Amino acid sequence: MIDWLLMAADYLFGIPFLGWGVTIGLVWKSLLMLILLLVITAYILLADRKIWAAVQMRRGPNVVGAFGLLQSFADLLKFVFKEPVIPAGADKVVFLLAPLIAVLLSLVAWVVIPVDEGWALADINVGILYVFAISSLGVYAIIMAGWASNSKYPFLGALRSAAQMVSYEVSIGFVIVTVLLVVGSLNLTDIVTAQKEMGLAYALGVPWMNFLNWFFIPLFPMFIIFFISALAETNRPPFDLPEAESELVAGFMVEYGSTPYMMFMLGEYLAIMLMCAMTVILFLGGWAAPLEIAPFTWVPGVVWFTLKSVMVFFMFAMVKMFVPRYRYDQLMRLGWKVFLPISIFMIVVVAFVLKLTGWGWNGGIA
Repeated sequence: MIDWLLMAADYLFGIPFLGWGVTIGLVWKSLLMLILLLVITAYILLADRKIWAAVQMRRGPNVVGAFGLLQSFADLLKFVFKEPVIPAGADKVVFLLAPLIAVLLSLVAWVVIPVDEGWALADINVGILYVFAISSLGVYAIIMAGWASNSKYPFLGALRSAAQMVSYEVSIGFVIVTVLLVVGSLNLTDIVTAQKEMGLAYALGVPWMNFLNWFFIPLFPMFIIFFISALAETNRPPFDLPEAESELVAGFMVEYGSTPYMMFMLGEYLAIMLMCAMTVILFLGGWAAPLEIAPFTWVPGVVWFTLKSVMVFFMFAMVKMFVPRYRYDQLMRLGWKVFLPISIFMIVVVAFVLKLTGWGWNGGIA
């Protein structure tokens, strides 16, 4: 009966309806993705602390649960049950809205990420443009937090973050352009597929060696620029100037506590995981196995995607250990005077090579 009413509404008023089955399926997939992301984030946070502890030759979290596996959940309960304190001079609505926006933007970017062939909630043709747009909006949550706190330290942290994120988004944008020139598509699945169907392995006559096709080889300078820019985009050390403890106490988050603070940290780690996933998709073959032979082909694509993402996160974590924090002038100089010229030069080189050789998946730009 309900289906008949909905079909009648579609006929009379032109309201598109996908059907209960599709709608419920999409809701379940969204809930599953949300739960998995939150659980994985808990263990990514634990891994970050364990890696840091191992470098410093200490044990790290090891009391709550076996090997400290429940530490993140204990921290969650601690944050949830603490009373949130809002400064008297703060704009309360904006103050509480900022962490919510930070988490929401970090979550919605994941709907277009393909973790395996056909495993994306929305496999849209402009997926990479969607991710770039959503990640660019994250700076607004930080600016709102810094302004609404009505305090000098958060405001300075917000200003730093705005300048930093805008600067390094330029580099990320140019890096993405070089990949798009080669692939000829904005679809994230197409970018992964291109790294399976063309490249150095085919040129050398060894098509089963998939890892030779991955874009980190022909676009190695852009791979390095993307990795470093991703550190700056997500406020990771050595580019954690917006929340530098030694200078700004905790930066834009200094007036936050309990659940709002936890939401900011959750949004930050979700953004880090997103950048790890984008690195895997753009340069490391996505869900493709490194060798297209048994037993590598027996492993599901989602497992390969997860392993590569964890490897990239390990690189993120290790940078935090051995690279000292940049001064702010060094940070801006690196973005505008080093990465920007190199990125523009690489776009010209890639376009020239593609036009000259006709190489490229889906026609490239040829």
